[in-house]
Amino acid sequence: MRIVVLFILGLLLVGGCKKDPPKAPEVATLIAPARNSECTPVQSTNGTSSVVRFNWMTSDHTETYELRVTNLETGTVQTKTTSGTVETLSLSKGMPFSWTVVSRNSKTDNAPSSESWSFYNPGTQTSYAPFPAEIITPKPGSTIFRDINNEITLNWSAADLDDDILKYDVYLSEENPPDEKIVTLNSDISSRNITVDADAVYYWKVVTTDLEGNTSDSGVVDFRCH
Repeated sequence: MRIVVLFILGLLLVGGCKKDPPKAPEVATLIAPARNSECTPVQSTNGTSSVVRFNWMTSDHTETYELRVTNLETGTVQTKTTSGTVETLSLSKGMPFSWTVVSRNSKTDNAPSSESWSFYNPGTQTSYAPFPAEIITPKPGSTIFRDINNEITLNWSAADLDDDILKYDVYLSEENPPDEKIVTLNSDISSRNITVDADAVYYWKVVTTDLEGNTSDSGVVDFRCH
């Protein structure tokens, strides 16, 4: 009996010594450059580049932040790691960019990303191309359920500094990249119901055109229908 009691006490002691798992970093909240805006550089480094300051809010349980800035025309990504919430990068003038912040903690592999915001680093241009349309649904790699009519809804949003978006060309196909334009929509329409097959993988994108003929491409998104 005494051995059994000691064994139970041992189990209780071991259980009581367990440590709580490390807390994952929280998602950072972006501040500036503002979403879908023209930023204000802090310094002009030369004729083709200028220094842009990035700022975000502190996120809990975070040791370091990784700033990721993508040139939306070239796809080039610049990164910086910092323990603070302010960082600068030299960026090409007259180009559209997106930026996001990844929160990291050495005690866990969980590293959540913030929202992705787009902005223009101003140059000499007088007309801006639309920002690439942001895909809302279906999300990349998602599985979406058809309604009773075997339809789903494609949703997106877009912005243009000149506020002169003319149209959206929507491409959808079971081939990647999708080269079949299924519809052209006016700027006041940013969703479309489409008929799809079950257990099929589709690829889609939105090309935005403004009144000046400038265009932008959302990039290809894939999804599966159920």
